[in-house]
Amino acid sequence: MQDTASHEDRLTFRIGQFGAFIAPLIFIIGAVLYFVVFDTFDMTALTASAVLGLIIAALFAKPYQGFWDGVINGLASPVAMTVVVILLVVGPLATMLETTGVSEGFVWLATEIGVSGGLFIGLVFLAGCAISISTGSSLGTMFTAFPIFYPAGAALGADPVLLAGAIFSGAMFGDNLAPISDTTIISSSTQRYRRKEGTAEVAGVVASRAKYSLTAAGICLVLFSVLGSLRASPVGAGEVDTGGFSPLGLIMVLPVILLIAVAFWKRNLFLAITVGLVTGTLVGLVFNLITPADILSVSEGAPTGFLYEGVNGMLPLIALSMSVFGMTGVLRAAGIFEAIVGRLGKSRFASGPVGAETSIALGQTVTTALFAGVVGPSLVTFGSVVDEVGAAARLHPYRRANVMECFGMGFAAIVPAFSAFLFIMSQLTEGHANMPALTPLTLVTAAFYPMVIALVMIVSIVTGWGRRFESAGGAPVKRIRDIEPFEQETITL
Repeated sequence: MQDTASHEDRLTFRIGQFGAFIAPLIFIIGAVLYFVVFDTFDMTALTASAVLGLIIAALFAKPYQGFWDGVINGLASPVAMTVVVILLVVGPLATMLETTGVSEGFVWLATEIGVSGGLFIGLVFLAGCAISISTGSSLGTMFTAFPIFYPAGAALGADPVLLAGAIFSGAMFGDNLAPISDTTIISSSTQRYRRKEGTAEVAGVVASRAKYSLTAAGICLVLFSVLGSLRASPVGAGEVDTGGFSPLGLIMVLPVILLIAVAFWKRNLFLAITVGLVTGTLVGLVFNLITPADILSVSEGAPTGFLYEGVNGMLPLIALSMSVFGMTGVLRAAGIFEAIVGRLGKSRFASGPVGAETSIALGQTVTTALFAGVVGPSLVTFGSVVDEVGAAARLHPYRRANVMECFGMGFAAIVPAFSAFLFIMSQLTEGHANMPALTPLTLVTAAFYPMVIALVMIVSIVTGWGRRFESAGGAPVKRIRDIEPFEQETITL
């Protein structure tokens, strides 16, 4: 697929190639201001920063219209539209699961057992994993779990820092692995096949990523349980009142299991989402977890219901993704990606699979850090480079998607001075009786999942664990010498 502008038609700027980075730079400045200075996490505000960057950058472009043509080409790419359509469809499903109280069911289960200290922290981590894998939302899991689990830690003698880290790590696990997670969708849909049409299937990426994510989750569970027991307070031997929690939400695990099964079986995300949404709605109605009005209705002249709220909740992320795709289109029109890929491709270090994966890891880490730890947009931005560099080394699209996302979810997501996640966690620990408010610098010490998943992937790169190459028809093969001859197929870079 040759979508890079020819040398003659390439977009130029009055201040040289730096002009192509004006919009991303203004976007990054806006992210730092909102996340670090104003302590505000708002997707629409980030979109406004991106739009402002595009408007200013266009003034330096030659020709001016060529700049906006690049923006439009970025928006019109199949990858951009795939991301937009999937996000629109997945929004109602995530909102439906939240509305039916699936998280409340897990809260009831964890607290009803009557555990304390380190075991409670371990169970909170597992509950966070279950909630996030069900909803595909790290932020949704954090905002749901913190007000319930964090105060409960006071009565159970749980260490506050480890408890907050367990909630966050569980939230990140689902975001990393869930087939309905925006980061999973973006990492998959940005990686194209070279020996057949299309991009990496979400279900295939999830299946291949599971060994890394589950290994990291297992290590985290041991760390939280052991360290939680060592640092538990002997004072908290009381019980948590579960009277306000309903176990009925646990029944919603059935639609989630069915959704995941269909995704693995049919490898069609749209079908899996449809099955999950329909069966989840029916189960919710049968068990009185929702009413028909909770599906779609009007209240006091305003639309409501999880169908409306799910779509409406995704619009800010869609707008942000589109603005990032627009900036990506400008960078491509200016030949920036071609230059980066050319340098990496000519590098002896990046020519082999280990070098290519290392380049992807470092590049994605830097990009995510510059985007204040917000993984989704950083994957959109760097995904094209990953696609080109990884394909040149014949890495399978699944492998490319896994390396880029796991490093995007890694250390870059928890840089104390820039991480949106750490600032949000800090705010969520405020205002709870008998539990302290924690700072980002304190919280980063227990943000185990990002650290562990990055270390797991480093081991994977060094040892080759899970590395696959693309053979005929897009089939994954373990060794590069097992790639079948091209014959009538053509490889596109």
